[in-house]
Amino acid sequence: MVLLRRIYSIYGLIIFTLSFLILLPFFIITIEVPNWHKYGRRLNQVWAKIFFNLIFIRVKIENKEILKSNKQYVIVANHFSYLDIPVIGLISRDAIFVGKSSLGRLPLFGYMFRKLHIAVDRSSFRSRGETLRRTKEVIEKGFNIIIFPEGGIRTTQPPTMAAFKDGAFHIAQEKQIPVIPVTLSYNHLILPDDKKFLLNHKSVKVVIHPPLEVKNESKDAIAKVRDECFKTIQNQLWKDNGKPISQKGQRTQKSSTPGV
Repeated sequence: MVLLRRIYSIYGLIIFTLSFLILLPFFIITIEVPNWHKYGRRLNQVWAKIFFNLIFIRVKIENKEILKSNKQYVIVANHFSYLDIPVIGLISRDAIFVGKSSLGRLPLFGYMFRKLHIAVDRSSFRSRGETLRRTKEVIEKGFNIIIFPEGGIRTTQPPTMAAFKDGAFHIAQEKQIPVIPVTLSYNHLILPDDKKFLLNHKSVKVVIHPPLEVKNESKDAIAKVRDECFKTIQNQLWKDNGKPISQKGQRTQKSSTPGV
């Protein structure tokens, strides 16, 4: 069984790499031509579709009709797996990721990510401040924003999430944009964050939940939406995966930390 998973994982890595290299010249064009970055982000979506089709993984997106093409959103999702970025990239063509700076240091892929999305070094106060500034700028240009509010893959017990940071919800409040909670139900089973990099063949499930709005400028309003967002995603995760015995009866969101 492990041998088959290893073969499948090597095949998946080859498909991921080759498909990116084939599309790389087109990424470069969309990056270097002024005002073409939006086409590069749409190309991200095309790349993700090609990848999942060629590794024979079905992606099921529930409630996609919630996302209206004429509206802006701050999209937030749980983050358990390296598979989360290509999966959530499928739900919106005009969305900019806020992701960790290490992605921007990867060969070739890092060049594309830095140019088309926003990389943040969460250990640097200056970087976090610059990220918030750039995020607000791209929102003003009409794009959606995708943020993993756990601040990276931080939980050690998926499907139980780590506490959410406040950054995404501060941005939603300041710009008066609804927050869309998104649950990535099974990515931690398909590609676990266990340093083995072994793929499992299982369908991807994405659940898009109704928008939540930060209706006033108080800190309590931010906390309320943050906690409701956390509860919505966590309950869906437990519904799809089963609730761990150690978590029954416990509060879902115990604390928060600043930043994005």
